Amino acid sequence: MTLEGVGRQRVDALTTSRANRGWWDGAADEYQSEHGAFLRDSGFVWCPEGLDEADARLLGEVAGRDVLEIGCGAGQCGRWLTGRGARVAAFDLSFRQLQHSRRIDLGGPGDGALPVVQADAEALPFSDGSFDLACSAYGALPFVADPAAVFAETRRVLRPGGRFVFSVSHPIRWAFPDDPGPRGLTSDRSYFDRSPYVETGSDGRPSYVEHHRTMADWVAHITASGLVLTALTEPEWPQGHDRVWGGWSPLRGRNLPGTAIFTCVKPA
Repeated sequence: MTLEGVGRQRVDALTTSRANRGWWDGAADEYQSEHGAFLRDSGFVWCPEGLDEADARLLGEVAGRDVLEIGCGAGQCGRWLTGRGARVAAFDLSFRQLQHSRRIDLGGPGDGALPVVQADAEALPFSDGSFDLACSAYGALPFVADPAAVFAETRRVLRPGGRFVFSVSHPIRWAFPDDPGPRGLTSDRSYFDRSPYVETGSDGRPSYVEHHRTMADWVAHITASGLVLTALTEPEWPQGHDRVWGGWSPLRGRNLPGTAIFTCVKPA
């Protein structure tokens, strides 16, 4: 679909879901071609800064645990977890992304396919108390209109004491142009403008929607769901990492946080 315009406007949950499912189906091939080597077929990278779960251990011990990956893309993180002894179920809104997961499975060592399903994070197709851990690395949360529903659903499927760790674009980024160069260092909009970023197709309908929440908004949604926020990680841009990913770059990474990673726990 031809991109006709971009802007900020309110968008409801159904329109958001339809737009992003279509956009990710259309963009999945290019996304995996551009970023697949960085993500690795069975790697767990939390963010464009390259923070690796093998080093960060934000999920803690995963062996023998039941883990849900929310917004799994091509299942790279889930495959890494499986390789460390976790029992993983993963889902994504985009069917095309899940086809890439199947492609990686077929090209792998033959140890079995990662269990994946197409689903919406606001209505999880899993029973209460099914998982010990849940994770989302730049998955569903920026692309849903109702994050409260995602937190409520995630809390529902976690067992008491279960942990949920998710990464999103750092909220401060919304006050700056999404530009990896010098232009991206000067704020040109209000951090408190929560109007979603919307791309409109040739039919006049939203074709891509990304929602903005402030840091306080994220904390409020977490606590209102009954989860307990136990840690907040803001990865620094590492020395020697020169890869540009959209608006993320060494230049901006030295001056601005690019990612926020929230660790939450369901009370025992």
